[in-house]
Amino acid sequence: MRSLLIPSLAAAALMLGGCGLRPLYADGSRGAVAQMLADVDVGPIEGHSGWLVRNALRDRLQAAQGGQGAGRRLRLDVRLEDSITGFGVRADDAVTRERRTLRARYQLVDAATGEVLLDATAAQDAGIDVVGSEYATIAAESSALERLASGVADQIVARLAIFANRGGGQAAPAPLP
Repeated sequence: MRSLLIPSLAAAALMLGGCGLRPLYADGSRGAVAQMLADVDVGPIEGHSGWLVRNALRDRLQAAQGGQGAGRRLRLDVRLEDSITGFGVRADDAVTRERRTLRARYQLVDAATGEVLLDATAAQDAGIDVVGSEYATIAAESSALERLASGVADQIVARLAIFANRGGGQAAPAPLP
Protein backbone atom coordinates (compact mmCIF):
# COMPACT_ATOMS: atom_id res chain seq x y z
CA MET A 1 0.00 0.00 0.00
CA ARG A 2 2.80 2.41 0.91
CA SER A 3 4.54 1.65 -2.40
CA LEU A 4 1.46 2.95 -4.27
CA LEU A 5 1.01 6.04 -2.10
CA ILE A 6 4.32 7.75 -2.88
CA PRO A 7 4.10 7.44 -6.69
CA SER A 8 0.47 8.57 -6.57
CA LEU A 9 1.38 11.69 -4.57
CA ALA A 10 4.26 12.46 -6.93
CA ALA A 11 1.97 12.13 -9.97
CA ALA A 12 -0.66 14.38 -8.36
CA ALA A 13 1.97 17.02 -7.56
CA LEU A 14 3.17 17.00 -11.18
CA MET A 15 -0.37 17.32 -12.52
CA LEU A 16 -1.19 20.25 -10.22
CA GLY A 17 2.02 22.04 -11.12
CA GLY A 18 1.20 21.84 -14.82
CA CYS A 19 -2.42 22.96 -14.61
CA GLY A 20 -1.54 26.64 -15.05
CA LEU A 21 -3.17 27.86 -11.86
CA ARG A 22 -1.39 30.69 -10.11
CA PRO A 23 -2.38 33.04 -7.32
CA LEU A 24 -4.22 36.17 -8.46
CA TYR A 25 -2.46 38.35 -5.91
CA ALA A 26 1.00 36.84 -6.42
CA ASP A 27 3.89 39.02 -5.22
CA GLY A 28 1.64 40.84 -2.73
CA SER A 29 1.62 44.63 -2.98
CA ARG A 30 4.34 44.57 -5.67
CA GLY A 31 2.35 42.32 -8.00
CA ALA A 32 0.65 43.45 -11.20
CA VAL A 33 -2.85 43.14 -9.72
CA ALA A 34 -2.13 45.15 -6.59
CA GLN A 35 -0.28 47.81 -8.60
CA MET A 36 -3.19 48.26 -11.01
CA LEU A 37 -5.82 48.31 -8.25
CA ALA A 38 -3.74 50.93 -6.42
CA ASP A 39 -3.98 53.16 -9.51
CA VAL A 40 -7.80 53.15 -9.70
CA ASP A 41 -9.93 56.10 -8.61
CA VAL A 42 -13.71 55.63 -8.46
CA GLY A 43 -15.73 58.42 -10.08
CA PRO A 44 -18.94 59.73 -8.50
CA ILE A 45 -21.96 57.43 -8.88
CA GLU A 46 -25.48 58.84 -8.90
CA GLY A 47 -28.05 58.18 -6.16
CA HIS A 48 -28.15 56.42 -2.81
CA SER A 49 -27.28 53.05 -4.35
CA GLY A 50 -24.38 54.79 -6.11
CA TRP A 51 -23.13 56.17 -2.82
CA LEU A 52 -23.21 52.67 -1.30
CA VAL A 53 -21.43 51.07 -4.28
CA ARG A 54 -18.80 53.81 -4.48
CA ASN A 55 -17.99 53.51 -0.77
CA ALA A 56 -17.77 49.72 -1.05
CA LEU A 57 -15.47 50.03 -4.08
CA ARG A 58 -13.27 52.61 -2.39
CA ASP A 59 -13.00 50.41 0.73
CA ARG A 60 -11.84 47.45 -1.35
CA LEU A 61 -9.47 49.47 -3.52
CA GLN A 62 -8.05 51.36 -0.55
CA ALA A 63 -7.06 48.01 0.95
CA ALA A 64 -5.07 47.35 -2.25
CA GLN A 65 -3.56 50.82 -1.99
CA GLY A 66 -2.30 50.20 1.53
CA GLY A 67 -4.69 52.80 2.94
CA GLN A 68 -2.94 55.63 1.07
CA GLY A 69 -5.96 56.97 -0.83
CA ALA A 70 -7.09 56.60 -4.41
CA GLY A 71 -4.78 56.29 -7.36
CA ARG A 72 -4.96 58.68 -10.27
CA ARG A 73 -3.78 56.80 -13.37
CA LEU A 74 -7.06 54.93 -13.94
CA ARG A 75 -10.67 55.98 -13.38
CA LEU A 76 -13.60 53.65 -12.80
CA ASP A 77 -16.90 54.98 -14.19
CA VAL A 78 -20.00 53.16 -12.95
CA ARG A 79 -23.67 53.53 -13.92
CA LEU A 80 -26.27 51.71 -11.85
CA GLU A 81 -29.77 50.44 -12.46
CA ASP A 82 -31.68 49.68 -9.25
CA SER A 83 -35.11 48.09 -9.54
CA ILE A 84 -37.69 46.43 -7.32
CA THR A 85 -40.21 44.07 -8.89
CA GLY A 86 -43.19 42.68 -7.03
CA PHE A 87 -44.32 39.11 -7.48
CA GLY A 88 -46.09 36.52 -5.37
CA VAL A 89 -49.46 38.26 -5.62
CA ARG A 90 -52.33 37.20 -3.33
CA ALA A 91 -55.98 36.94 -4.39
CA ASP A 92 -56.57 40.53 -3.21
CA ASP A 93 -53.76 41.74 -5.55
CA ALA A 94 -51.39 42.43 -2.64
CA VAL A 95 -47.70 41.70 -3.35
CA THR A 96 -46.16 39.21 -0.94
CA ARG A 97 -42.63 39.01 -2.35
CA GLU A 98 -40.28 41.43 -4.10
CA ARG A 99 -37.03 41.05 -5.98
CA ARG A 100 -34.52 43.89 -5.77
CA THR A 101 -31.95 43.92 -8.55
CA LEU A 102 -28.85 46.08 -8.77
CA ARG A 103 -27.03 46.14 -12.11
CA ALA A 104 -23.83 48.03 -12.82
CA ARG A 105 -22.20 48.84 -16.12
CA TYR A 106 -18.66 49.92 -15.44
CA GLN A 107 -15.71 51.09 -17.48
CA LEU A 108 -12.06 51.31 -16.55
CA VAL A 109 -10.67 54.41 -18.24
CA ASP A 110 -7.09 55.59 -18.66
CA ALA A 111 -7.32 59.04 -17.02
CA ALA A 112 -4.61 60.58 -19.22
CA THR A 113 -5.89 59.49 -22.63
CA GLY A 114 -9.59 58.76 -21.98
CA GLU A 115 -9.15 55.30 -23.54
CA VAL A 116 -11.61 52.69 -22.26
CA LEU A 117 -9.58 49.68 -21.10
CA LEU A 118 -12.42 47.53 -19.78
CA ASP A 119 -16.18 47.67 -20.32
CA ALA A 120 -18.19 45.14 -18.31
CA THR A 121 -21.28 44.59 -16.18
CA ALA A 122 -22.05 43.20 -12.74
CA ALA A 123 -25.39 42.33 -11.18
CA GLN A 124 -26.88 41.01 -7.97
CA ASP A 125 -30.42 40.40 -6.82
CA ALA A 126 -32.16 39.63 -3.55
CA GLY A 127 -35.60 38.43 -2.55
CA ILE A 128 -37.61 40.43 -0.02
CA ASP A 129 -40.68 39.33 1.93
CA VAL A 130 -43.42 41.94 1.97
CA VAL A 131 -45.01 41.91 5.41
CA GLY A 132 -47.89 43.78 7.02
CA SER A 133 -45.63 46.47 8.43
CA GLU A 134 -44.62 49.05 5.86
CA TYR A 135 -41.63 50.03 8.03
CA ALA A 136 -40.38 46.43 8.10
CA THR A 137 -40.68 46.15 4.32
CA ILE A 138 -38.78 49.40 3.77
CA ALA A 139 -36.10 48.27 6.22
CA ALA A 140 -35.79 44.94 4.38
CA GLU A 141 -35.47 46.76 1.03
CA SER A 142 -32.77 49.03 2.45
CA SER A 143 -30.87 46.13 3.98
CA ALA A 144 -31.07 44.25 0.68
CA LEU A 145 -29.65 47.28 -1.15
CA GLU A 146 -26.67 47.39 1.22
CA ARG A 147 -25.94 43.70 0.59
CA LEU A 148 -26.39 44.13 -3.17
CA ALA A 149 -24.00 47.13 -3.25
CA SER A 150 -21.37 45.10 -1.44
CA GLY A 151 -21.82 42.15 -3.80
CA VAL A 152 -21.62 44.31 -6.92
CA ALA A 153 -18.47 45.99 -5.58
CA ASP A 154 -16.93 42.55 -4.94
CA GLN A 155 -17.71 41.49 -8.51
CA ILE A 156 -16.23 44.65 -9.98
CA VAL A 157 -12.98 44.44 -7.99
CA ALA A 158 -12.64 40.73 -8.83
CA ARG A 159 -13.10 41.50 -12.54
CA LEU A 160 -10.53 44.32 -12.34
CA ALA A 161 -8.08 41.95 -10.66
CA ILE A 162 -8.57 39.34 -13.38
CA PHE A 163 -8.13 42.03 -16.03
CA ALA A 164 -4.87 43.16 -14.41
CA ASN A 165 -3.66 39.58 -14.05
CA ARG A 166 -4.15 38.97 -17.77
CA GLY A 167 -2.11 42.01 -18.68
CA GLY A 168 -4.96 44.45 -19.47
CA GLY A 169 -4.37 47.32 -21.87
CA GLN A 170 -6.80 46.50 -24.69
CA ALA A 171 -9.25 49.12 -25.88
CA ALA A 172 -12.96 48.50 -25.45
CA PRO A 173 -16.22 50.07 -26.73
CA ALA A 174 -17.13 53.76 -26.51
CA PRO A 175 -17.57 55.57 -23.16
CA LEU A 176 -20.81 55.53 -21.20
CA PRO A 177 -23.47 57.96 -22.44
